[in-house]
Amino acid sequence: MLTDGKIFVGKSTKPEYLELRLANRHGLITGATGTGKTVSLQVLAEGFSNAGVPVFASDIKGDLSGLAAAGSQKDFIDKRLTEVGLPAFAPQSHPTVFWDIFGEQGHPIRATVSDMGPLLLSRLLELNETQEGVLNIMFRVAEDEGMAMLDLADLRSMAINVAERSKELSMKYGNVASASVGAIQRRLLVLEEQGADQFFGEPALDIQDLMKSTYDGKGFINLLAADKLFQKPRLYATFLLWMLTRLWDEMPEIGDPDKPKLVFFFDEAHLLFDEAPKALIERVEQVARLIRSKGVGVYFITQNPLDVPDTVSSQLGNRLQHALRAYTPKEQRAVRAAAETFRPNPDIDTERVILELGVGEALVSFLENKGEPSVVQRTLVRPPNGRIGPLTDAERAAVIGKSPYAGKYETAIDRESAHEILTKRRAEQATKKAAEEADKASAGKGWANVVFGKGPRGGRSMGEQVARDVGRSIMRRMIGQVTRAAMRSLGLRR
Repeated sequence: MLTDGKIFVGKSTKPEYLELRLANRHGLITGATGTGKTVSLQVLAEGFSNAGVPVFASDIKGDLSGLAAAGSQKDFIDKRLTEVGLPAFAPQSHPTVFWDIFGEQGHPIRATVSDMGPLLLSRLLELNETQEGVLNIMFRVAEDEGMAMLDLADLRSMAINVAERSKELSMKYGNVASASVGAIQRRLLVLEEQGADQFFGEPALDIQDLMKSTYDGKGFINLLAADKLFQKPRLYATFLLWMLTRLWDEMPEIGDPDKPKLVFFFDEAHLLFDEAPKALIERVEQVARLIRSKGVGVYFITQNPLDVPDTVSSQLGNRLQHALRAYTPKEQRAVRAAAETFRPNPDIDTERVILELGVGEALVSFLENKGEPSVVQRTLVRPPNGRIGPLTDAERAAVIGKSPYAGKYETAIDRESAHEILTKRRAEQATKKAAEEADKASAGKGWANVVFGKGPRGGRSMGEQVARDVGRSIMRRMIGQVTRAAMRSLGLRR
């Protein structure tokens, strides 16, 4: 529900609104499983869409697909509407586009290896510092020699090329350890077996396609089918960070707009930070801090507020905290940490309330006025207008068929790049080497023929001719000697 530039989220002692002009200051939705995080996300996505703001969200369980269908009236929905002060239920579907890296439940999403870059790719391949250095050399050689890096085949071919030229390249770019090249090749094989080869290639996703609105002014809700992708956490986290980086790189600076240009929901956000190297966390912090000025709001959804590093959490001004459980010391620390992130309310024991919240309840604090957080309030979250629950396969297929991008990304394109160039180069080198060896063999055979093979005179070779001439000379000399001896014995003179 949209009211005067605000999204109505629920009711505490007063209506709770998320102001669109402050929505690009990012946000955090946390809570244990089954406490209502998905419904809160759905309410926000509907509000942004109705305000003409496009949304991108990862759909882990498939439940968000219900945004594409109108909801149905139910008793618990009517009860909640009464509690939050809304009139009768108004079912509403929202313009939705489905995406899927594997191309099974939505339009395929692809990125080129060059777009991903060595930093994110090192994270994806789980490389150490030395191996990352070799990967950087591979990218640099490809750039210096004018070879595009588009898919995993290009990366594999570059690894082979760099290994073969290690002595030559080490003088210019630094040491190229064969062990590191081998490790990269093994990791690429694992990545390919996980299906990542379907992600790398062309046509690459045009980021502008995520930022469209309908003719009647509603923002498209872009849903990434992540149920299968979620099983490959490295690929999932790297892909979403790549998207944020692309948005940051491509979108112009606009300051603080009246409403965001795009809102990005990152579910299961802990996967982005688990075992992440310092350089990657710094990259996330940098993107989160600066992408706000591009008009992009980023909302992290996770179970535990401690999943998000403090350097990133400090950038998240709009917060919805659903119930947490505190059975272990770690969980108790999480509750305490969550309570301390809110602006205190003298009427609420925040730490105790976090443990008491029911399903569909949340502690809410949104930015207001000049950007300061509001006092935390215990809030009943309003029900969404779309369906609570997933679409059927047939319904999803119908939405995909009517998508404005139907047919644009389905067919992969394989143009000439590093793999083709290096394969052609190896073929040319092999042909040249074979020709040189043939010339050497031919030259050697010709000389042997001259010495031992067939010669020009009577078909004899030079060796045979010399032997015959020597034999004849010896024979003439012997005959002359015998003849002279016979004549002397007969008393004859010549």
